[in-house]
Amino acid sequence: MNSEAVSALIAKNPALKAAKAKLEAMEPGAYCVHRSWGFGRIKQYDEAAHRLIIDFKDKQDHPMDPAFCVNTLDVLPANHLLVRKETEPEKIAELIAEQPAQLVVEALESYPNSAATVIEMEIVLAQVVGPEKFKKWWSAAKKAVAKDPRIAIPEKKTECYVLREIPVSVEDEILEQFKATRSARRRIALAEELLGSASKKDLKTDLGEILKGVTDAVRDSNQIAPAERLYGAAVRDDLAKFLGVEESALEPSQASIVANVRDLPAIAEKIPVHFQGRFLELISETHPIECRDIVFNLLKVSQGKFTTECINFLVEQGHADELAAALKRWQTEQNLRAPVLLWIVKNRHSKKFAKLLNDLITPRLLSAIFFAIDYEALQAASARRIPLADILSDDSELIADLLATADPETARDLANTLMLNQGFEELTKKSLLARFIKIFPGIQSLVASEAESREEQLLVSRSSYDRRREEYETIVAKKIPENSRAIASAREHGDLKENSEYKMAKQDQQVLMARKGALERELARARVTDFTEATTEQIGVGSIVEVRSQASGQTTRYTILGAWDGDPDNHVVSYKTPLGAALLGKKVGEHINVKSGTNDEDYVVVSLARYVDAR
Repeated sequence: MNSEAVSALIAKNPALKAAKAKLEAMEPGAYCVHRSWGFGRIKQYDEAAHRLIIDFKDKQDHPMDPAFCVNTLDVLPANHLLVRKETEPEKIAELIAEQPAQLVVEALESYPNSAATVIEMEIVLAQVVGPEKFKKWWSAAKKAVAKDPRIAIPEKKTECYVLREIPVSVEDEILEQFKATRSARRRIALAEELLGSASKKDLKTDLGEILKGVTDAVRDSNQIAPAERLYGAAVRDDLAKFLGVEESALEPSQASIVANVRDLPAIAEKIPVHFQGRFLELISETHPIECRDIVFNLLKVSQGKFTTECINFLVEQGHADELAAALKRWQTEQNLRAPVLLWIVKNRHSKKFAKLLNDLITPRLLSAIFFAIDYEALQAASARRIPLADILSDDSELIADLLATADPETARDLANTLMLNQGFEELTKKSLLARFIKIFPGIQSLVASEAESREEQLLVSRSSYDRRREEYETIVAKKIPENSRAIASAREHGDLKENSEYKMAKQDQQVLMARKGALERELARARVTDFTEATTEQIGVGSIVEVRSQASGQTTRYTILGAWDGDPDNHVVSYKTPLGAALLGKKVGEHINVKSGTNDEDYVVVSLARYVDAR
């Protein structure tokens, strides 16, 4: 906008006087960003209509009131990355591909004070790089940016990237951060960064101060967990070794932190992935006699990459045969947990482990996999991925391998278990069942009968439906988790063959899972009714019927309600009972015959009314 147009606008609306400079910047050809419409370019100012005409990416020739734009639109400087992507596309593409740190430097140069928050930078860079490529590109670019001495890296997302007036080396920045923090956790992390620095040889004097700070943190801090203390001790000892300081004089030693075997599972769960191998070596050095048994116990409760580390360690130590025997025993005892199961199926064809795992690839393993998936689905607080379920779906040969030695009855039982499993979506279940049917065509009848049973609806009252639903939720949310904890606790008591608590807990588990499955099937078929569909023409669900016994002449009044509404004491019968089923469709004056057990009685319908009218 020229000065005359801006002056006329301010004269009409004096409140815009403070925004005069911004209005003058809204000139034809200027690039801008609008809160709603995004990136665009001002095409012209229509003086007659008092409107800016702006070309946005998805909205060309869009008219906007300049007074409104003062608070919703920002005019971008010529050196802003979004502008340069339009004016210098080849240069920006080169920076994206080859010099990501320089791209960030030039982005910061366009901001006031050469500083921008993490969120601001990521929003702009995502638009420049492209939303599809940004995540992967930024993950790699941040490493280059962190090494650039011109850029100060924020510790939190709410802080800013800052372009320094005087470049500072990465090492000097780490030293500065180390001296500024009192956090033991942060000091250990910064010391590790310095250890990996190419220039650490020039920092020996400063590293002595770092060693003292880490030593104090590992020894005195009550804010770090045992796993963090152990890792801090390892970083401390590596620093000491580099500086020629005697490690044995530093306390606590790594060996003392892992001295208590009971602490090891908790430590193993929290140590960094790249430290897991050293952790197992440390156990071997500290507990040379018990080492094998300790690692087997850690493997049993291991997770993620640590599972692989434990197995590789045992094999390299010459315990491959004992490992095979242990895995087979754990399978028999139903002690194979999800991470170990996942490792087994992933490595069943590997040259290194195929022979060791051969005896485990059986239908029993598939049963253990289904149980682990169902258990994890019930424990999950959110819809997170279940790796075992994913690999069962993604590995097209896995089910065939596991069913290779199965008989039709076993395969049918496993297919039924799959159909009741909580860890799969319905489409995935159908896909997996198709693999069963390919090997055992007879399973098709199981699928058909399940479909038929689903099609047959159950008419139920709202109160009875709510009771069943509450029972189901109590089983899923309370009883099954409690039972799972009872099983886990019973496992800790030793030999499962003589463990009565374990056997009782497993029996309870079977009862709970069976009831859960039955409730799922029933609730899926249920249709809640208020019984208003009943008529006075013939007996239906929601009728009040008076019948007379042909044998005794005695008259009895019955109320026929939903499938789950039986109350014999008050003569309320479900339409699914022999009496209820016999009465359905009958009219006043008609005769019925009811067989119940060894009894065979004849009745005549005396009167008929609607339940909803009698309430």
